[in-house]
Amino acid sequence: MSIDPSTLRESVLVAYFVLLGMLAFYGSHRYLMVYLYKRHQGPDPEPGRYFGPQELPVVTVQLPLYNERYVCERLIDAVCKLDYPRDRLEIQVLDDSTDDTVDLVRAHVARWKGEGIDIVHIHRTDRTGYKAGALEAGMKVARGEFIAIFDADFIPQAEFLQQTIHHFSDPKVGMVQTRWDHINRGYSLLTAAQAVLLDGHFVIEHTARNRSGRLFNFNGTAGIWRHAVIEDAGGWQHDTLTEDLDLSYRAQLKGWKFIFLRDVAVPSELPVEMGALKSQQHRWAKGSIQTAIKLLPTILKSDLPAFMKIEAFYHLTANAAYLLLVFLAVLMPIATVIRMHEGWMITLMVDLPIFLGATVSIVTFYWTSQRELGRPRLEILRLLPAVMGLGIGLSLNNSKAVIEALFRHESPFVRTPKYAIENRGESWLGKRYIRKASVLPLVELLLGAWFSASIVFVIMSAQEGVYSLPFLMLFQFGFLYVAALSLWHGFKARGGRTRAALDVAEAG
Repeated sequence: MSIDPSTLRESVLVAYFVLLGMLAFYGSHRYLMVYLYKRHQGPDPEPGRYFGPQELPVVTVQLPLYNERYVCERLIDAVCKLDYPRDRLEIQVLDDSTDDTVDLVRAHVARWKGEGIDIVHIHRTDRTGYKAGALEAGMKVARGEFIAIFDADFIPQAEFLQQTIHHFSDPKVGMVQTRWDHINRGYSLLTAAQAVLLDGHFVIEHTARNRSGRLFNFNGTAGIWRHAVIEDAGGWQHDTLTEDLDLSYRAQLKGWKFIFLRDVAVPSELPVEMGALKSQQHRWAKGSIQTAIKLLPTILKSDLPAFMKIEAFYHLTANAAYLLLVFLAVLMPIATVIRMHEGWMITLMVDLPIFLGATVSIVTFYWTSQRELGRPRLEILRLLPAVMGLGIGLSLNNSKAVIEALFRHESPFVRTPKYAIENRGESWLGKRYIRKASVLPLVELLLGAWFSASIVFVIMSAQEGVYSLPFLMLFQFGFLYVAALSLWHGFKARGGRTRAALDVAEAG
C-alpha cells in the first residue's frame, strides 16, 4: 500500500507542531517562575524568633557515603567544625562503602572523636534502599530532634546550623533547604554550564515556588529536617530514585511548612566529566517521573488549591520534555525541508509564538538567575549557548531515564562520582569510580550528523529556509558537544586507568 506524499508531509508537520506546542507549554512556564520570583524577590525570611543559647535543640548531621575515598575526609572535617554546641551536635557517617573509603572514614572518625566530637561511623554491608535506606537506618538511632543532611560533594560552612535552625522556632516548619553553590564552577565550560542550570533551579524556581505558596522540594543535601516530620510523612522510602523529592511532597501534603533560604549558599563540587554528569541527570530525571507516577494522583485528588496542583504537575513532569525534545530533533530537519517554500509572513505567524514560548523563555529564565547572582552580562551571553546546547545534548540520556520510569524498569541508585576537583588544571584521570562509556554517545553523534546534513542542505538552498539555521545549529552543537565530550572523556579515562595500573605494577 503506497502512502500519499502530501499526507505524509501533513502528518510530519502535525507531529512537529504538536511537539513544538507541548515544549512551548513547558517552556512558557519559566515566564511564570520569573514573574513570581520578581514579585517575591527580596532578602530571605527572618525566623519568628531566635533560640536562646540554652534552648538550641539537639541536631543530628547525617553524611551518607558510598565509595567516596576522594572527598570523605573533606566532608567530615567541614561538619566537625560546625559552629554549634558540642553537647547538642551528633554526627553520623552513614557509610555503605565497599572499598578503602571504609578505612579512611573509620580512622578520620576516630581522630575527631578523640577531640571530643560526638561522631559515629555506621557501616552497612547491605545496601538495601541505597541512600534512603542508609538515612532510615541512621534515624533509628539518632538522638537529634532535627536532622541535617550533606552529600559527600558538599562542604558546609561553619555557620550553617546557626543560619537554619532558628527557623524551626515556628512549630509548623518541617524543613529548611539552602542554595547550592559550586567550588569548581570555573573548571571548564561543562562545569560552568552546569552551574547556570542549577542556579536557575535554586535561585528562580525554589524562591518563586516557596515564597508564592507553591510546593517545592528538599534537594537531598544542604538542608535540615524536623525528625518528627520525616516520620509523620511516612519516612524515607526507596521506591523511587529521588527519595528527597518523594518525601518532600508527602510531608507538604501533610500540611508541613517548608522554607528556602536563597541567601545561604553551601559550596559543592560539580561533576567534571560527562559520564558522571549523565549518571546524575539520569537518576534525577528517572526519579522525578517515578515520583510523578507515585504521587500526582494523590496530589490532584487532594484539597490543595488549583494553582498548587498545576505547579506540582509542571514540576514533577518537567523531565518528560526531554523525550519530546528527542522526537522533535528527529522531525525538525524534515519539517524544515517541507516548509522551505513558505513565505516569511506564515513563518512569523506560526513560528514566532512558539519561539517565544519555547526558546526566549529559557534565555529569560537563566539570564535572570545569573543577574540576580551578580554575574557580568558578557559572561552570561558567552555561557547561554553552551547552557542551551548542554540541555539539548543531554536529552537522549534523560529520555532514556523517562522511558525507564514510564515502563517501571528497575535500576539501582547510581551515585555521582566525586574526585575532589576544585580548581582549573586539576586532573581526574586515573581516578576510581569513572563509569564505562555506553553506546549512547554514538546515537548522539548520529543526531549531530543529522543536523549537520540539514544545515548543509539549507545553505545550498540559498535563501529558502535560512530562518531555521540558528535552531538547526543549536541542536547540532548540543548533540555533537555532548557526544564528543562523552567519547573524549571515555577515551581519556581508559588511558588514565591504564597509566594508573602501570604505575601500580611498577611500584610493586
